[in-house]
Amino acid sequence: MNYWEYIRVEELLRLQGGMNDDEQKLSNDEVVFIVVHQVYELWFKLVIRELVAARDLFNHDPVPDMALADATRSFRRISTIFEQAASHFEVMETLTTRDYLGFRDALIGASGFQSAQLREVEILLGLDDRQRLTLGAEGTYKDALRGKDGSASVALERVNRRLAAGPSLKDVVYAWLARTPVAKEGPDKFLADVIAAHRSEMTNRLAIVESQLNLSPADLALWKARYEKEAESAARFLFAEDEPDLPAEEKAERRKVRAALVFLESYRELPRLAWPREALDALVAMEQKILIWRQRHARMVERIIGRRTGTGGSSGVDYLDQTALRYRVFSDVWTIRTLLLQKSAVPSIDNAADFRFRVEDELP
Repeated sequence: MNYWEYIRVEELLRLQGGMNDDEQKLSNDEVVFIVVHQVYELWFKLVIRELVAARDLFNHDPVPDMALADATRSFRRISTIFEQAASHFEVMETLTTRDYLGFRDALIGASGFQSAQLREVEILLGLDDRQRLTLGAEGTYKDALRGKDGSASVALERVNRRLAAGPSLKDVVYAWLARTPVAKEGPDKFLADVIAAHRSEMTNRLAIVESQLNLSPADLALWKARYEKEAESAARFLFAEDEPDLPAEEKAERRKVRAALVFLESYRELPRLAWPREALDALVAMEQKILIWRQRHARMVERIIGRRTGTGGSSGVDYLDQTALRYRVFSDVWTIRTLLLQKSAVPSIDNAADFRFRVEDELP
């Protein structure tokens, strides 16, 4: 087999003809626009494959230890893809405003919002529909994927297949976390110990502030109020009291998840917790790269066309900025960073031996 046959080069190079399928009638600027977006769709294809692989690994009960290494590799690959994808906006920025305006009106009705594969990425990650922003006046994000006459489209069919194809990565990761045996006495006792240690740490920190900083009584009161608020917020979050409308069963499950997150970060030196902690860190890094990609998209659009209404009817840059702020899936994993303790303040646990390798597991 030849290279050009394996990669199907000739077929690829015939796909940049635009709406009239005639590349000769297009400016170089419009071909740049088409190629960059086609590259994004290819990246999304790879991201979807990696998310499915990681989701399927976490869907085992129990999750094999070595599977965590494979999932971590998938998360890191996705991070690298989105890092590269963000740099592609530099190619788009070689278009001037006038360059883009020369063909932009022909795109009215079309929008990157209609990328079915990007919607698949969000579905696989576990984005809650309640977080979603609509493009315009349509009822749901799926309405924007319908044909002009309201009929089903290949994009909508793709999204519906993905919705029916199984749980999200968030579902299976949180279920895995909820099964973590954080302490023999259960997660609630462990969380109570963590909160007590957190309050003790806040008290010690406040003593340092009071003794080393020359603060006015009003400023000192402000520090105290902030530390108290931080401690109260920590307790409410860890015991899932920050979501009062959750049913009792779901609230108990959420406490297990949050206890596991604190546990895995706090006792990461225990050998059998090393890969779980690495997987979670790679998960956060992956979502960070996705958020940065969204923010970079917004800045590219603002640089080229300012704050015009989007070709699909969205508010343009304002819409893109909102997705970067609201489309955060693994919020519990992010929030737990605020609540972690320094190593000396971490409470002791009664099952540390369970997370050390047995002698027969060790290499000679």
